[in-house]
Amino acid sequence: MLTMQRLDQQDAQHLIAGARAKATEIGVPMCIAIVDESGNLIAFERMDGGKTSSVIIAQEKAYTAAAARKATHEYNQICQPGHLVFGIHTTLSIVGGGLPVTVNGEVVGGIGLSSGTPPQDMECAQAGIDHFLAQIS
Repeated sequence: MLTMQRLDQQDAQHLIAGARAKATEIGVPMCIAIVDESGNLIAFERMDGGKTSSVIIAQEKAYTAAAARKATHEYNQICQPGHLVFGIHTTLSIVGGGLPVTVNGEVVGGIGLSSGTPPQDMECAQAGIDHFLAQIS
């Protein structure tokens, strides 16, 4: 039998709050998706002005980060013609902005942001994780 840690709604709201605060600070309204450890959506926020095309992209980034247990930008770096993982981009998101949420070395979920540049999305995702971890420590 497995015992698993899983994000709850309060955790998801902490992740969103931290990401939203950073997005507001840098002036880029974001779409923010939070998923559980298997990639299923728990919470979502589209800030006023967040791009409509980013709704699905944020969710795909969060899914990839949680289900694959790897940041989306890490796949981007290795998903090149000639590499063994080339083609994974047809199934998983490889655009920066999706990060796994890890507690005590265990992936408990994922966060995905979209509407900014990949570095902006990554910065806001990390801010969400930092805010969440500060709340649980």
